[in-house]
Amino acid sequence: MTDRASARAAKSALAARFATDPGVAAVGLSRQDAEYVVRVDLTDAGAGARVPHHVDGVRVVTHVIGTVRPL
Repeated sequence: MTDRASARAAKSALAARFATDPGVAAVGLSRQDAEYVVRVDLTDAGAGARVPHHVDGVRVVTHVIGTVRPL
């Protein structure tokens, strides 16, 4: 089971890696199946191929949310 501290470290690593990637809208933490995972929100499904399934033993999940626009 992944604890919050491990998930935060993995999140920081992924956020730095994808900071300038236009296909990645956000990197955050989420709870799934009683453990923490890193959630990566994508602007398009094609960007998902660049996102690893695990980072430092922490599971990574992706969600396509589409283009983010200001209100």
